[in-house]
Amino acid sequence: MIVNYGFSITLAIVFLYIAFYDVNFSEVLNIVSHANLLWVFIFIAVTMLGHYFRAVRWKYILNSVKPNTSMKNLFGSLMVGYGVNCVTPKLGEVTRAVLVGKWEGLSRSSMFGTVILERIIDIISMGGSIIVALFLTSVNLSEKFPWLISSLYIMGTVIVLAIVFLSLILRSKEKFSRIIIKLVGKISNKLAERIAYVFTMLAEGFASLKGTKNYFWTIFWTVSIMVLYAFGSYAGMLMLDMQNFQPITFGMGWIIMSISAIGVIIPTPGSTGSYHTLAKSTLVLIFGFSETISAAYAFLTHIIGYILFIITALIMFFIVNKQKENLFEVVETEIREI
Repeated sequence: MIVNYGFSITLAIVFLYIAFYDVNFSEVLNIVSHANLLWVFIFIAVTMLGHYFRAVRWKYILNSVKPNTSMKNLFGSLMVGYGVNCVTPKLGEVTRAVLVGKWEGLSRSSMFGTVILERIIDIISMGGSIIVALFLTSVNLSEKFPWLISSLYIMGTVIVLAIVFLSLILRSKEKFSRIIIKLVGKISNKLAERIAYVFTMLAEGFASLKGTKNYFWTIFWTVSIMVLYAFGSYAGMLMLDMQNFQPITFGMGWIIMSISAIGVIIPTPGSTGSYHTLAKSTLVLIFGFSETISAAYAFLTHIIGYILFIITALIMFFIVNKQKENLFEVVETEIREI
């Protein structure tokens, strides 16, 4: 745990150094201090609405398991998970699965399986948004970001392998898991037991998404989330009056969202550093904005989201947490058990 956290912090520091190297930070703060408050409020509203849409999508994924899941519980656990991610990367996914399981009386394994399903949907939608971004600009993105096309290939490969793997689990879970567990058991019985648990978790989670209606609404809300996030990136430019330097469009927001979203995959606390580097690089390399205004954009949009996550996580935990449990004790207990 300490090693993983230390690695995440180190990554964040390295990316922050890359993002703000040779940038006058006092100028960045000066630009941020003159942000357009109307667009700041719009940015906050759009950001929170996007997260609420995520909770709605989660509800449709869980519809066959429990049709009457509470939106308060789903949104609350989602935001608490985001808040935890701001401190300990990726542990927030475990936390929200555990909390919604407790609050809704559902199994932890099936809830964690649905969270993994969501992440696979996000990777697919991220790949799709990057493909759309390639058509939204006359700039050759592969020249500015040589790793971008490689990332698409990697994401595509991961998606195909994940679909094949999960199909095997769902179609012949017992037979497939028996073979794998038997092979692993020769090395370690404990590891074999863990793998058996993972198979059960994935099978329960992925089997939750059933029915044409639920598939349709899951896709609908996924597209809506992407559109809202793109609008948020667009609103971020208007917060800093970047239209005074050159005309800005929703398409520019889509491109920023698509590329900077890759930073979320990198395990830094709250995407700190990785988001800043990619958002700033997109604005400088593709749209020709200055280093300073681009760094200010990355700093302001990230810090607003970061503060929102922390505050909303605390508020929602105390509102929804009927058992009055200590959040950190819940997280610590689940780390030991997983």
